[in-house]
Amino acid sequence: MHVMQIIPTGKNHKEIIKKKEKQLFFTICINQMESDWSGRWNHVRKFVERGGPFAHPDFEPSTEAIGFLQDVCKILVIGAGGLGCELLKDLALMGFRNLDVIDMDTIDVSNLNRQFLFRHKDVGKPKAEVAAEFINKRVPGCKVTPHYCQIQDYDESFYRKFHIVVCGLDSIVARRWINGMLISLLKYEDGELDQSTLIPMVDGGTEGFKGNARVILTGITACIECTLDLYPPQINFPLCTIAHTPRLPEHCIEYVRILLWPKEEPFGADVTIDGDEPDHINWIMDKSIERANEFKISGITYRLTQGVVKRIIPAVASTNAVIAAACSTEVFKLATSCCLPLNNYMNFSDIDGIYTYAFEAMKKEDCIACTNIPKALKFSDGDKLQDILTYLIDSAEYQMKSPGITTSLNGKNKTLYMQTVKSIEEKTRENLKKTLNELGLRDGQEVYIADPTTPNTITFKLTLGCNME
Repeated sequence: MHVMQIIPTGKNHKEIIKKKEKQLFFTICINQMESDWSGRWNHVRKFVERGGPFAHPDFEPSTEAIGFLQDVCKILVIGAGGLGCELLKDLALMGFRNLDVIDMDTIDVSNLNRQFLFRHKDVGKPKAEVAAEFINKRVPGCKVTPHYCQIQDYDESFYRKFHIVVCGLDSIVARRWINGMLISLLKYEDGELDQSTLIPMVDGGTEGFKGNARVILTGITACIECTLDLYPPQINFPLCTIAHTPRLPEHCIEYVRILLWPKEEPFGADVTIDGDEPDHINWIMDKSIERANEFKISGITYRLTQGVVKRIIPAVASTNAVIAAACSTEVFKLATSCCLPLNNYMNFSDIDGIYTYAFEAMKKEDCIACTNIPKALKFSDGDKLQDILTYLIDSAEYQMKSPGITTSLNGKNKTLYMQTVKSIEEKTRENLKKTLNELGLRDGQEVYIADPTTPNTITFKLTLGCNME
């Protein structure tokens, strides 16, 4: 670029020239940002306007493909944390202009080392709103719509608007819920899936220097529930160890969180622990150190205390970047068909060098989410309702959180137990102590389970054993 300058005389003429050059440079950049400048999307056109050996069999190179990408295709990004920030950046720079992002969290100081769309001035603000504002300002033409809420706050009509859903979540419960929602949108005609109702889900996850990316074609490939056993179970310490024989700093923190907080009520009655409130964390840390000193345990810090309280999964910025890039590439493949998508699961690790491995996760024929076959619950009529509840929570196959159980007796719906509504929980609590026989349940009877892990009610069929009458 040739810039004409009138070179002034005097001692500071070099500084004046540099200042004018910078002003001219920024003026040019702003003018370019106001429209699609020449050559802006050349990197994208190379993929969508010509064929290749890895293209999908149905792919037809077209100059109109980029128009669909930018003006029609709607992408929902769930999560605006470490993965979500990377996903929004990658998708916006790929040419996706109709993006929505949903996140229920606010920005904490601890997020700033890797969630690069946020600044210190943003602490306390909703992640979704700040991330959307940043991308909208930085990437010309892109429109990110934020949703500061839980995914459960929207119904089917909201999710049906999107062509692809991409997840950057740190919650298995949230993954299972959106998986169930997308499955509930599927429609079948004469037993055949109407593929126009299929919304693909691209899911990414990271933990430290390990991560994974997967593509889920709901109703066709393995879903989240099909592969639930791939997720590591949440670490829960036995209460007896926490209360009587702590051996780790985490045991001391859990003792304060579970037993001491509700007993002492340090910030008033009915005040729950806020993992982002420094006063709460400092109180728990101080009490944990006191208990740790009694048992000669060391290692309790503010960071560890907050990590235990909030169940924080360790995050590394480079891992987030790699997994987000893999997920964004899969979104691009699905949107354009320029390349066959991942089939269907990829593991990544850079603990000892860089390692990736892709494999096909198999669909379960009796999956509780993507098949309509009622699952069998095998008990005897002398077992208690509490036994069913415990099994649904502890079983590696179901891993439910707070299941509510209903059934149909004598043509009427009957709630056997529901934990999520306080008034109903109080009225049905006594049922947990009753046997299945006392509750009037018989072999072959259907019971219906509602749980926060799914938006849909799951049907089970009781198979009662040798004690039944």
